[in-house]
Amino acid sequence: MAIIKPFRALRPQPQLAKQVASRPYDVLNSTEAKIEAQGNPASFLHITKSEIDLPETVDIHAQEVYEQAKENLDAFMKREVLFRESKECYYIYQLIMNGRKQTGLVCVSSINDYENDVIRKHEFTRPEKEQDRINHIRISGAQTGNVFLAYRSNDALDELIEKWKENKSPVYDFTADDDIQHTIWIVNDTTVCDQITNIFQSAIPYTYIADGHHRAASAAKVRKALGADAGPGADYFLTTLFPSNQLQIMDYNRVVKDLNGMTVAAFIQALEKQFDVQLKGNEPVKPSALHEFGMYLEGNWYVLKAKPTAYTNDPIGVLDVTVLQNHVLDTLLNIKDPRTDTRVEFVGGIRGLRELEKKVNSGDFAAAFSLYPVTIDQLFDISDSGNVMPPKSTWFEPKLRDGLLTHLIGE
Repeated sequence: MAIIKPFRALRPQPQLAKQVASRPYDVLNSTEAKIEAQGNPASFLHITKSEIDLPETVDIHAQEVYEQAKENLDAFMKREVLFRESKECYYIYQLIMNGRKQTGLVCVSSINDYENDVIRKHEFTRPEKEQDRINHIRISGAQTGNVFLAYRSNDALDELIEKWKENKSPVYDFTADDDIQHTIWIVNDTTVCDQITNIFQSAIPYTYIADGHHRAASAAKVRKALGADAGPGADYFLTTLFPSNQLQIMDYNRVVKDLNGMTVAAFIQALEKQFDVQLKGNEPVKPSALHEFGMYLEGNWYVLKAKPTAYTNDPIGVLDVTVLQNHVLDTLLNIKDPRTDTRVEFVGGIRGLRELEKKVNSGDFAAAFSLYPVTIDQLFDISDSGNVMPPKSTWFEPKLRDGLLTHLIGE
């Protein structure tokens, strides 16, 4: 069963919460982060993207970048932009985007659970990305990035959380510049905290990484590296857990730079071996069912419907990202490894289908493909089977903000 616990969060003064809160470190490059933090000395980007306070000639993975993050974090605490909670608490984090609400529980989860597969994974990690977070956690002494976990919905837990929201006032409640509302409540009643802990330990056997595989892996490796010097805080890592009935996975689409030497007519003819192809015109095609794809090519949209021979019913083979990779990107376009091949790029569904048109119409890309989103049940099935998803399979929105709740590992 899943082991979670409350923790003493490092968090901003209520009047500074909106200024502190920043988008996750891995959705911004250094230039974007510098622009976003400009004129805002309280932005948490000074900690998560601390290279913005150093000369542009400094490598973003240099030792001085991590030391700058530590210096900036210490300065935030000294200036009391951030302060440490006086007792261990759980935190309820609600996000509202386009009228759609989802509510998660912020806590710390067990590193042992991560290593023993109680926390289940669906993605490979890359050593260079892990090392970046290892250095950041180890030198700053803080887990600044939240790992987004999902769990199969539990009525008792849903009821307990909703009751707390109804009867208590939030400590933070603001709408960010992207129109997403962020609201946080503190659960500081020991009895209620114990009830939450016990529900996980008795009724929720597994949690699942939805987003944050590198942050989770790095936290585990930091504990191992610290060895006997690791404080008890290093046995846990910062997580926000969402029930499956509140989560929405968005499409994660593809654009390709060329047709591998084929003419448009030859490419469509080749597609017809594994797909029924139908010309739709200039109206964007948003797939409405599994095994249906949209394709934008030379100013026209097409519907591609995979034939039964194009997929299998195992957890990986049934995914549309697998179908597209196997029968289009690999077989027809010779894109063998989408992780490394520069001829393919990925476009999150949050950017819309017109973004696919824009990229193709620019002349930089030859074709775009829109996909039906992976479901949360598919994510659970793959994680339970011990398999991993193809790269760039899932896109979750809305994103949690960094800086609102940070976990210090030194005690």
